[in-house]
Amino acid sequence: MTATILFWLIIGILVIEFVIDKVLDFLNTSYFDKALPESISDVYEKDEYKKAQAYKKENQKFSQFSSAIMFMVILAFLFLDGFAWVDNIARNWFEHEIYIGLSFFGILFLASSILGIPFSYYSTFVIEEKYGFNKTTKNTFFLDILKSWLLAGILGGGILALLMWFFELAGKDFWWYAWIIISLFSILMNMFYAKLIVPLFNKQTPLANGSLRDKIEAYAKKVGFELKNIYIIDGSKRSTKANAYFSGFGKEKRITLFDTLVEDLTEEEVVAVLAHEVGHYKKKHIIFNLIASILTTGLTLWIFSLLVNEALLAEALGTSKPSFHLSLVAFGLLYSPISTLTGLVMNVISRKFEYQADAFAKHTFNAKHLVTSLKKLSSKSLSNLTPHPAYVYFNYSHPPLQKRIENLNLES
Repeated sequence: MTATILFWLIIGILVIEFVIDKVLDFLNTSYFDKALPESISDVYEKDEYKKAQAYKKENQKFSQFSSAIMFMVILAFLFLDGFAWVDNIARNWFEHEIYIGLSFFGILFLASSILGIPFSYYSTFVIEEKYGFNKTTKNTFFLDILKSWLLAGILGGGILALLMWFFELAGKDFWWYAWIIISLFSILMNMFYAKLIVPLFNKQTPLANGSLRDKIEAYAKKVGFELKNIYIIDGSKRSTKANAYFSGFGKEKRITLFDTLVEDLTEEEVVAVLAHEVGHYKKKHIIFNLIASILTTGLTLWIFSLLVNEALLAEALGTSKPSFHLSLVAFGLLYSPISTLTGLVMNVISRKFEYQADAFAKHTFNAKHLVTSLKKLSSKSLSNLTPHPAYVYFNYSHPPLQKRIENLNLES
């Protein structure tokens, strides 16, 4: 294979993925005006449903526009040898390969982030504002960006530096060291994310003593789920949309409730949502996802180790000097179809897990309260209740509301 053929293979992959994405968008858009199924016909009032229709159509148009712009930018970058140009800038700054690689990715990260800011700003302060969701101030918006950049520089830059150092140390066997470090990092993030990262963006306070806490603790005791850490997070700082999530292991496990969730739902509905989250823990879905992620990472690193520092990869990106960082970029573009396939498999498994967690909540608490909570949350977020099946298959990690409601209403 020549560098030219490899270059056009990369272009072909990008074009095919873009076309598939646009076809799925078209199919999904064709379902926007479908009548609501009987099982979820009560989610929206008539006027609210019109608002939901307008919201998803506006989001869809904006998504198509922004993705088309980003697609054209990456194509232009490839055809104009943009990666080689950035590599040359980095080499003019430094001589050591690790510093060259870090500055190379730093330039790309900052450029892509800056390019994405106008799209994010429009989505937040125009679309989300128009439909009553946005609570983010401009100060918070830009401060979030700066914090994200800082985290990316410290955590992402640190891991990248280690990867390149391992490569210098062990050559193509670097992937073993990299796999161990990334796996440990994933485990630590799963355990301590709520303690270390979330406080940088949100305030978390323990759920106060009272009726809701009593009901949560009573349920946890009933199902044998040791739970001491129940927190309220100020999600309303940025949006009116509600959520809840479970994080951590052992003594570090905690339930986090958005303040908007507590405001929008009854106490019984909040407990039903938590019962679903406890179901994920009891069914060991979190452990499965972590192990699957670690194994997938190992497989990816091993495949990358077979190609790392190949001159052909660098030549496909417009330069004759092979390097770890250029190999990583070319590999990422070429690996995209495999990544998409593994993502599809994980989505199928994730949707199955959601059904299992729903069933756990149904049998240990109350299906009716979970149904009403799901309907309320969908209504509050103006969710698309009629997604196209193909779009669901490719993009949804959760089953559509209709499927979840019908599954919950089935006889045990």
